[in-house]
Amino acid sequence: MILIAIGANLPHADGATPLETCRWAVAQVAAIPGLRVVARSRWYESAPIPPSGQPPYVNGVVAAEVAAGTPDGEAVTPESLLRALQAIEARAGRVRGVANAARPLDLDIVAVGDVVRAAPDPILPHPRMGGRAFVLLPLRDVAPGWVDPSSGRTVEDLIAALPDQAIRVLAEA
Repeated sequence: MILIAIGANLPHADGATPLETCRWAVAQVAAIPGLRVVARSRWYESAPIPPSGQPPYVNGVVAAEVAAGTPDGEAVTPESLLRALQAIEARAGRVRGVANAARPLDLDIVAVGDVVRAAPDPILPHPRMGGRAFVLLPLRDVAPGWVDPSSGRTVEDLIAALPDQAIRVLAEA
């Protein structure tokens, strides 16, 4: 299973709200050749981490898998997936600059199956996901039995160890 975190706290390049942008991003991820989205979490609103004067984020997670019948030449690799996600971010108006800056879209590969690697990018599983409620709570929605392949800890264990963070489920509209 491939887990991808989705977040936004600025309008899309076309003026769409962060929630609309996140919904748009799910469709864009589903359109990546060789990938099939199998689940989407509820949407959450969370305070920026680290704390800042930024607006709150809308966050979610999608679970995907390699589509059956994908030709070997079109295999989804962590590197190709990262390139595809960064292209989606760019279409949403994201310009990379200062770390942790507000953004119209942020797509992070949280995990690709049981792959553990420190290099090259993307590092897997995502090195900061274990301390972020905005990743772990939606991840639990789509993969309640998930185990971090690096630490062997379940998503429930990781959530129980989180420091207090401002996060709430958004009502679906």
